[in-house]
Amino acid sequence: MVSRSWFEVPPSAARLTGSLRDIGYDFPTAVADIVDNSISAGAKRVDVLIEFDGLGSRVFIVDDGVGMKPRALEEALRFGSRRKYQQGDLGRYGLGLKTASLSQCRSVTVATRSSTASTSVHTRELDFDLIEEWDQWVVAKPPRDVVLDRCRGWLAESAGTVVVWRNLDRVLPEKRPEGGWARRRLESLAVKTAEHLGAVFHRHLEGAKGHQLVITVNGEKVRPWNPFAPEERHRQDLPPLRFEVQVGELCGSVTLRRYILPTREKFSTPEEFDRLSGPLNWNRQQGLYVYRADRLVQWGGWAGIRGIDEHTKLARASIDFDTDLDSVFNIDVAKMRVTLPPSLRQLVEPAVNELCVLANGAYRKAPRKADKERLTRLAMPREEQLVAGAVETAGVALRTAAMLAGEYAALTRIIDQLRLTDPESARLLGLHR
Repeated sequence: MVSRSWFEVPPSAARLTGSLRDIGYDFPTAVADIVDNSISAGAKRVDVLIEFDGLGSRVFIVDDGVGMKPRALEEALRFGSRRKYQQGDLGRYGLGLKTASLSQCRSVTVATRSSTASTSVHTRELDFDLIEEWDQWVVAKPPRDVVLDRCRGWLAESAGTVVVWRNLDRVLPEKRPEGGWARRRLESLAVKTAEHLGAVFHRHLEGAKGHQLVITVNGEKVRPWNPFAPEERHRQDLPPLRFEVQVGELCGSVTLRRYILPTREKFSTPEEFDRLSGPLNWNRQQGLYVYRADRLVQWGGWAGIRGIDEHTKLARASIDFDTDLDSVFNIDVAKMRVTLPPSLRQLVEPAVNELCVLANGAYRKAPRKADKERLTRLAMPREEQLVAGAVETAGVALRTAAMLAGEYAALTRIIDQLRLTDPESARLLGLHR
């Protein structure tokens, strides 16, 4: 091998840290990344407090996990922690605590107690102002103050960790951070954070697979939001499917579960129907819900397999993979986005199309008072009503038959051609969307 001269060129701590602040978090997703660490630490309870105090506003994230010793605490505040992640750990890149926190504030303090046998509470602070001033990767021991005394109080009886965000420059408005608008903004963020945590960690909150977790936001217990409405007796469940995925030397299994949610008329209550519509509402909440180690990572839409359609809005499906397939799914640092590998996309596409065909049929069978075509049909003679109804259902039957015969791709090409050459017939058959 030819020898080469080499030179160590460390990055600018100030410049790189400033860039990492813009990695893509919003406030709820940043809080969720801290909760990931709490779950990995075995926490049974996580309390999030978002307190308004003008420029002194702060956020506390308190857990009852195993806590950390001083060396582990300093390692946790290192960008690109050297910690080795085990299968099932919610961490990935060794960046979450730092990038999530500094995306919202300029100073993050961690107080931790490693065991009930030890009364020591260890504290360290990552201060962006200090990093900018020195342009070095430094962690400081913060001076004792009222905020740290509160942290010590929470850790007085048991092990655990408290993460404190201060100097919330990305949260408070630059102008009038002490005004009423700033207060209302923090109140609004508390509501959005509770909703986000209820969705992302719904399996943990429901106690699935032995997880027993309680999360509170400003004293209010977070309610799990399960996108698949398991309590609704009119929900339709399709058989689950399991796929083996291999990319290079990596190999693992992925599970696909498919559901058709009830129409409004068949939901237990109108209020529950509205709640299950989700933050994006029914149309944009349809699609694939991707879970990594039981943590919801991405949801809404069909990952490029098909488009969003009013007639398939009742269709939702879950894709589960474990952390050993992280690189296959290209999960991002903020754990908000994944990419379905092409091999998996080909495997799940027929099953997704089958789900959407059946959801389309369920939607069309539901009574809709505002459906103009249905009102027009009611005014027809009985014989014409029967013909119109048969024609409408023929399109659904045709899609289903093509699916069962394994010829859905061919049917799709035929439908595209029909839309071009005879759009009226496509409309009558319900194939115009």
